[in-house]
Amino acid sequence: MSDHSMNVRDARAHLSELITKAQNGDPTILTRNGTPAAAIVPIEDFEALEDAMDAYLARQADQEEDEGGPAVGMAEMVAEIFDESRGNAA
Repeated sequence: MSDHSMNVRDARAHLSELITKAQNGDPTILTRNGTPAAAIVPIEDFEALEDAMDAYLARQADQEEDEGGPAVGMAEMVAEIFDESRGNAA
């Protein structure tokens, strides 16, 4: 999977091409003022992320129920998901 980026203005002009690239497994990072802002990704990747987040939330809920611990914030949850997906789990 290659890492391509494009600013939002150019992406508007090439949206159809970017969607085709995503369908072929090639995501594009959209930037605004040089900062990554969003991504056009294959639907399979998006669905896998949703499934992973659902599984993580279910696991967290079960663990919190068992331990009586505090709820985890969204930012902490997303950071942990990405760490796990990169093999950096604590």
